[in-house]
Amino acid sequence: MASALNNPPQEGRDGSSLTKGPHHPSPSHYLTPEQDENITDEPADFRPTTRFWLAIMTLAVLTLMVALDATIISVALPKIAMKLKGTGIQAFWAGTSFMLTATVFQPSYASFSHIFGRKPLILLAITFFLAGSLIGGLANDFTLLLIGRSLQGVGGGGITALTEIIITDLVPLRLRGQWFGIISAMWSVGSVSGPIIGGAFSQNVSWRWIFYLNLPFIGVGYVMVPLFLRLNFLPSSMASKLRRVDYFGTVVFVGSTTSFLIPVTWGGVMYNWSSWRTLVPLTIGVAGLVVFVLYETYLAVEPLIRLSIFQSRTASIAYATNVLHGMILWCVLYYLPLYFEAVKGYTPVVAGLALFPSSFTVAPAAVVIGLLITKTGKYRWSIILGWTLTTLGIGLLYLFDVDTSTVQWVFIMLVSGVGMGMLFPAMQFALQGASTNKDLAFAVAMFSFFRSFGNALGVAIGGSIFQNEMRKRLLASPRWADQAVMLAKDSAALVQTIKLMPAGTDKRDLQVAYAQSFRAIAVVLCALAGVSLILSLFIKSYDLNRALESEQGFMNEKNSKAKAGEEARREQKNSG
Repeated sequence: MASALNNPPQEGRDGSSLTKGPHHPSPSHYLTPEQDENITDEPADFRPTTRFWLAIMTLAVLTLMVALDATIISVALPKIAMKLKGTGIQAFWAGTSFMLTATVFQPSYASFSHIFGRKPLILLAITFFLAGSLIGGLANDFTLLLIGRSLQGVGGGGITALTEIIITDLVPLRLRGQWFGIISAMWSVGSVSGPIIGGAFSQNVSWRWIFYLNLPFIGVGYVMVPLFLRLNFLPSSMASKLRRVDYFGTVVFVGSTTSFLIPVTWGGVMYNWSSWRTLVPLTIGVAGLVVFVLYETYLAVEPLIRLSIFQSRTASIAYATNVLHGMILWCVLYYLPLYFEAVKGYTPVVAGLALFPSSFTVAPAAVVIGLLITKTGKYRWSIILGWTLTTLGIGLLYLFDVDTSTVQWVFIMLVSGVGMGMLFPAMQFALQGASTNKDLAFAVAMFSFFRSFGNALGVAIGGSIFQNEMRKRLLASPRWADQAVMLAKDSAALVQTIKLMPAGTDKRDLQVAYAQSFRAIAVVLCALAGVSLILSLFIKSYDLNRALESEQGFMNEKNSKAKAGEEARREQKNSG
């Protein structure tokens, strides 16, 4: 193990050129992880220092902030829509805009952090989050609120991607499970606490505190990141760095992904799927992504996204199932509160508390599985078991109706929570085990991108299924048929209307429609989980005992210093 850690990496193992450019190897030179990495007989000799712990805890706090904001607004949306006189569509966008912008900018953060450094980029992400929080908290109309949520998403996407990249910079592969488990736990705690805190603020104080709550977290980030996240980086000039940016690829990717996600978001909700308002931007988005892939393959000198990260079957399956995992998890977190408020008549706070059986099993499951994989060096079993439990648990959500008892829904939600929690670290190991060290930062960023992509799709497609099913159910009701279209488009605001209605047939009809709409979502999500289970059977096991090679490790770590010096000499040689 010592020789594997101390011997310098051979040419081509660090992201350097195997052919012409510094970061543009040809497909014929792609190496497998077994060919590319230093394999050790046991995990690397890794001892966390105090500074390491403080850096990780800072990243965990920032992750908690992002996770809170991803869900904190969901339960409060009916109140916010009423206060700002917004429509159900605007309320829908208040949730979706955060996920959309958080998704499309993640690959850019990864690429730019490779050029400008991890620390400057994470500080930039925190600044975007601060701007969005202030604008959202001070908003007096829905337009400003949406701008604030969008800027929060830009910052949140950067924090999410860079947190995972930095962990791969600092921790050997096999030992990353517990650290990714901590980050997953923060996501779980934030995701489940968000609706509770949002509901409490909107009900007892003011919805504006949903945004102001971020300010202490942001303060911690501004102080702790410069103090403890002092990482190695290449000593090149700003002009040299700016020349390396893939400007065309960045613009095309962000524009095309946005153009694709927006119609997917409003299809069947704001406009019909057959409407030109849906089809035109969707077509432009797909065409733009094709142009992007061609440009990155044949023309980009230093691509925004390295296409070599897709060379492995296991990596490709990990990306695909991560999209589905994100869709399922966020659909459950986002639409269950609507079910509990409208159908069960719970207050926003109680609706948030009702998510505990699912969300609070995610964190311990993620941590335990991360530790088990670190101990055994095996991850494939946990992916298959995780998807099995997720498929079963999501399928059981179909049993939710107006008369479902508390005991029933608690035990049903426990199953899916454990399954989805297991998948967080397990799929990370599969992806990173199948990726080479030179591509690892880009692979991790794309993994984060695909998860956020799934989150955005989950909220959007879940909303489309929910509202379309509700419209169909109300059209079948003589009492509500003439109002079906209007009520279905304003289903978030309708929660308050249902809760204020006196008990009777009319109220029960609307509650039944809500329950049936949620069950329609459960059917689709169960099918997606089943597809993921089948795909997971084709994931390959890779050796996790890999030596750490980091370009941007802590400044006082000898290996990272040597790495930075080697890269600096290579850059001078290439520029000369």
